[in-house]
Amino acid sequence: MKNKLLSWLTIILFSFILVGCNDSIESVQAFNSDSKPPIPNVENIAEVAPPLLIQQLNENFAQTQPQVKILSPNNNEVLNTNNVAVTLEVKGLDIFKNEELNMGPNLHFFVDDQPYQAIYNTADSIELKDLSPGTHTIRVFASRPWHESFKNEGAYAQTTFHVFTPTEDNNPDENLPLLTYSRPQGVYSAEPIMLDFYLTNTPLHLAAQENPDDDIKDWRIRVTINGESFLLDTWQPIYLTGFNKGQNWVKLEFIDENGNVVKNSFNSTVRVIDFQPKVKDTLAKLVTNKISLAKAQAITMRNYPITETEEEVIPEEEVMVEDTTLEETMTEEVISEDDTIEVVTPEAEKVKTSETTKVEDTQATPEETSEDIITEEVTTEEIIVQDEKSES
Repeated sequence: MKNKLLSWLTIILFSFILVGCNDSIESVQAFNSDSKPPIPNVENIAEVAPPLLIQQLNENFAQTQPQVKILSPNNNEVLNTNNVAVTLEVKGLDIFKNEELNMGPNLHFFVDDQPYQAIYNTADSIELKDLSPGTHTIRVFASRPWHESFKNEGAYAQTTFHVFTPTEDNNPDENLPLLTYSRPQGVYSAEPIMLDFYLTNTPLHLAAQENPDDDIKDWRIRVTINGESFLLDTWQPIYLTGFNKGQNWVKLEFIDENGNVVKNSFNSTVRVIDFQPKVKDTLAKLVTNKISLAKAQAITMRNYPITETEEEVIPEEEVMVEDTTLEETMTEEVISEDDTIEVVTPEAEKVKTSETTKVEDTQATPEETSEDIITEEVTTEEIIVQDEKSES
């Protein structure tokens, strides 16, 4: 009886572990937001917690479960043309691009081993022209505005088709683990830079480690950046710093428990990215907290209303501050002229406009001291006192 009860408890515990995982593999954070430990054995590259703004925006997608399908071409279809129309479908995620911020939820669309194309509209088909004869594979998955993949069941779709005739190239084995390199890609203008990828047909670490004599192999992702390598054993994006200005190369490899690359199409991919810190785009502002949360919400919700008060956050290091103390009651308008700052209230501006000629014609008498002279920084009360002196 005791052994039977123990067996039932083991089954229940294992069931909970399976339910808590996405796409049959672990999907847990690869960092500790409290401590931010450095990646071991790497000198320049360091892992940091995700930027605060991205963590906040990600709350909008907490319950989002996108479902992606490739409607055409069909899997294993042989086409008698090298111009192919691809039709996609996505449900559970509104994809769009905000025109002002140039970002929004999208689909990452891959043809063979080429870098992805971001798709913001599935109403029209995607035209692939002049494809080489042979086998080609399309991969597509749903992505957040900052290009982090959704990892829920159904967020990924794949199809393999043939132009005129099948070949061995670009033909992944559906029974083997498959790695899809996603980010980083393209040009970046601020750190940290997100590293993200997609995994399919990948076993749980628990199942792979349970019996060392079975055919289930444990796995790791080997990351190499500019020659420095480290391993990941979780399926979660990580944020990195320490990139060189200019070109950097990043390589992702799906390896087994012995450190060997699992032989399947696309399981070893390298990309070259360009890091140019002087360019300031929306993604750079997101990762460096240089945009307000209210304004950034527009990349997560279509037609999000941005009011006039929801302005961009200006970084402190970019504000030029004069060595002058300004009173809090006189901050309604600042005028800069000849490298000096003059603060003018609305009431004083009206008086200054109507009394300009009178103030300019006023001359100091020998009996007046320097304190009696009216300067440009004049207030309403000072003009009234001066008028009373003149009348007397």
